[in-house]
Amino acid sequence: MNRLYKYLIPAVLIFSLQSCGHEEKKEAKKSSEPSSPEIETVNPKQEDFSSSTTIPGELQPYQKVDVYAKVSSFVKKLYVDVGNEVKAGQLLATLEAPEINSQQSAASSALKSKEALYIASKAKYDRLKETSKTPGTISALDLEQALAAQKSDLAQLEAAKASFHEVADVKNYLQIRAPFSGNIATRNVSAGAYVGPSGKGSDLPMFSLVQQDRLRLVVNVPESYTGLLNKNGDIKFSIQSIPGETFNAKIARFAGALDNKLRSQWVEMDVYNKDKRLLPGMVANVILPLSENNKSLSVPSTAVLNSTLGIFVIKVEKNKAHWVPVTAGIANGETTTIIGPVSPKDVIVKNATEEIRDGQNIAVKTSK
Repeated sequence: MNRLYKYLIPAVLIFSLQSCGHEEKKEAKKSSEPSSPEIETVNPKQEDFSSSTTIPGELQPYQKVDVYAKVSSFVKKLYVDVGNEVKAGQLLATLEAPEINSQQSAASSALKSKEALYIASKAKYDRLKETSKTPGTISALDLEQALAAQKSDLAQLEAAKASFHEVADVKNYLQIRAPFSGNIATRNVSAGAYVGPSGKGSDLPMFSLVQQDRLRLVVNVPESYTGLLNKNGDIKFSIQSIPGETFNAKIARFAGALDNKLRSQWVEMDVYNKDKRLLPGMVANVILPLSENNKSLSVPSTAVLNSTLGIFVIKVEKNKAHWVPVTAGIANGETTTIIGPVSPKDVIVKNATEEIRDGQNIAVKTSK
């Protein structure tokens, strides 16, 4: 009997220890299983959405022209210089070309000769016509020939007048006048210089004239923003060389097509610059107002997950997380518009992180 107790007690101890070990393993296993975290969620909102974006732009003159000489000639006198403000039609320079004076004299002589011939032929026809009223004095053939000669001389007179006016018009080109009101930006000639049409007289223009009191603000709007641009909005912009101030512009013209290289649309805005503080060529920071159509849903910006795999929102269905690929639209800081297989009734994780894996069990926490 003592021998039986001797072997029975150690066996009971071993069994008890094994039972305790199994219980500890079960407890450890239970504690190692991940519990479903409580996640704050929201519902996407469908509402009017507006925002803005800042892109670089450039100020350009509303009108700009390079003034060349129409005919080959020499500069006789200059009346303006760089920086001068001129009015439309104002004389900028006079040119001289002696051969044009000779051509005008020849054209004037030819005109007087043709005019005399026409006067003679007309007088002859008038006398014959008056005489022909007496029967048998003038034949019908002679009268018709006199009329034909008068018409021929009249045609030659008109041709001589056209030649004379042509030479006179060419002579008018010796006076260089401003095509519109503006400022002389560059002057590339001096008195005595030989000038002429581009590539013949000189490669550079005589003057460059720019309109400064009205400017064009041009920007290249990226393709992703072209459909969101608020075409009726007032535009504000700033200039780096004039810190602390903003200026106004109005959208006026659209290119209507995308640039093949930049994938952007050329947009022009009118800027009135009466005080002429703004200069053509200045770089501007343009704040473009954007508007989103009401088909786009907005979610908190924190709900949009930018991962290496793409852009997602995490939708909760039956207490499981599902990564849903979306396209992010415009953002105004706290909210971002999204386009994808998401509806206003869906439950979206408010603070999306990559730690919430696709298919993971989660517990929904109601957003306050």
